[in-house]
Amino acid sequence: MTGVQQKRLKTGQDTLVRARIALGYFVLVAVLGLFLRWLMVSPVAGVNYKNFLHAHSHLALLGWLYCASFAALLYIFPVVTAEARKSFRRQFFLTQVSVLGMLFTFPVQGYALFSIIFSTMHILLSYWFARSYWKHVQLNVDTSTHATSLQYIGAALLFMVISSIGPWAMGPIMAKGTTGGELYYSAIYFYLHFQYNGWFTFAVLGLLFWFLEHRQVYFNRSWAMRAFWLLALGCLPAYALSVLWTKPADWVYAIGYVAVVMQLAGLLYLIKVVRQVWVKVVGLLKPWARALVGMALVFFVLKLVLQMLSAFPYMADLAYKLRYFIIGYLHLSLLGFVTLFLLGFLLQQGLYRLGRYGAIGLTLFLAGFFATELMLFGQGTLLWLGLTTLPSFNWLMFWASVPMPLGLGLLFLGQRG
Repeated sequence: MTGVQQKRLKTGQDTLVRARIALGYFVLVAVLGLFLRWLMVSPVAGVNYKNFLHAHSHLALLGWLYCASFAALLYIFPVVTAEARKSFRRQFFLTQVSVLGMLFTFPVQGYALFSIIFSTMHILLSYWFARSYWKHVQLNVDTSTHATSLQYIGAALLFMVISSIGPWAMGPIMAKGTTGGELYYSAIYFYLHFQYNGWFTFAVLGLLFWFLEHRQVYFNRSWAMRAFWLLALGCLPAYALSVLWTKPADWVYAIGYVAVVMQLAGLLYLIKVVRQVWVKVVGLLKPWARALVGMALVFFVLKLVLQMLSAFPYMADLAYKLRYFIIGYLHLSLLGFVTLFLLGFLLQQGLYRLGRYGAIGLTLFLAGFFATELMLFGQGTLLWLGLTTLPSFNWLMFWASVPMPLGLGLLFLGQRG
């Protein structure tokens, strides 16, 4: 085996380990989600629901999605030097320290000294990753062959950095004693917006275009770049949509309308690209990857349509009053779009394998996801229309959530060997 082959083998092993650790976090996210559903049915003395909710959300974003994206991005553009490999290994190890730190401190103390230390540590590590990864691709990747995917990935990293303004702002906000006020929640929504509409969305689209470039599937680069600029520039003013619940001045609504128009225009160009390549891509994808990626793209369209509806004052106020819609939307975006795409991509590239029970596991996970989404949006709609709501809703949500950790557990067990 040559030195180059040995380096590629080590890089591949690193990526495999990272992907499996990310999947392990996903199993824990689902277990915590099920526990939260149980607390809604039967509260446990001494257990703080909000603290466990913080642990669940942070593990979902910073454990599962961040680590899976870390693994996928280093898979598509692997490092070529021992020094760079050592640097990314160190970054990933320290990231695990911060994620596990949040996992064990948030349930105990909520937002307090140690959980803030670990979450701040993760932010600083994400800066390190963004800087070192972008430097790596600029030096080692053919920027002409991968011009489109690099454009999306660069924007993803930039949005990840921008999102951190929200957590940094929370310190002064909490110091002023305005925790729970409009400014406090606006900072949280700033972070969430640029995480799932910025960092994760553009990372997914970057992986999609890398696949097309890597497999030499022809696509109209002009359409892809128009989609990029409309979606990327539209993402900035789209933050206005996250604060319409505060009933701001009319000019904020106007900014939201502009953002919606830009993002829908970008979506139309993206749809044109997908329609152009889909027949060819379908033939290249493994069956489960094809199903997961196809569903993810459908959920991406639904995400932007729902975002468009939230630009209207009545719908923005409705979503704020009926939290079922907000929870359903977040799960649709992070599970339906980002997660399904990442699972499909990692399965396609062989970083995940189905094993003996993987197909059953994915079926269970999808069944739980679809059932809970239908109930969340269904309950919200019934309340909106003033109709009879679903009886024993919390019990139904608990039992509908059970297949998710079970299914992911089966998928995770299939990664051994």
